[in-house]
Amino acid sequence: MSEGGTTRREAGRLHQALELAYGGIFWVIAMLGLPPPFVVILETRGHRSGKRRRTILITANLRGDRYLVSVLGEASNWVRNVRAAGGHVAIRHGRRREASLEEVPTDQRAPILKAYLKWALGARPIFGVTHSAPVEEFEGITARHPVFRIVTSRP
Repeated sequence: MSEGGTTRREAGRLHQALELAYGGIFWVIAMLGLPPPFVVILETRGHRSGKRRRTILITANLRGDRYLVSVLGEASNWVRNVRAAGGHVAIRHGRRREASLEEVPTDQRAPILKAYLKWALGARPIFGVTHSAPVEEFEGITARHPVFRIVTSRP
């Protein structure tokens, strides 16, 4: 038991419940196009099922370009879907836009990962690098986190 009489298991359940509640509320806000500009919905086709899949993601902005970062790495379903679709996706923030995603080479990802952590608060513990760390510290994690540059087809 921890301080305050709460076990780790109970704390874990509470965290999961809060995550589900937050996710549900945030999904509604995102579908209405009301979230901040750095939050988008990525629409892809499932790499196995072919069904439309939607994922809420935080974008990184660097030197006028926008990027999507996989916090969970190569095993993330949205990464598999994007690759299977040859990068052809739709991005939604309010209205839906056709787009393509171009994968960023590993040796160019460090500054993008740093920019990503500015808004992706939940990713900070997973990355193991603080958002205020020098860009050189991000070089050790670039291979674990695929990054894609967003190229919109039309405004």
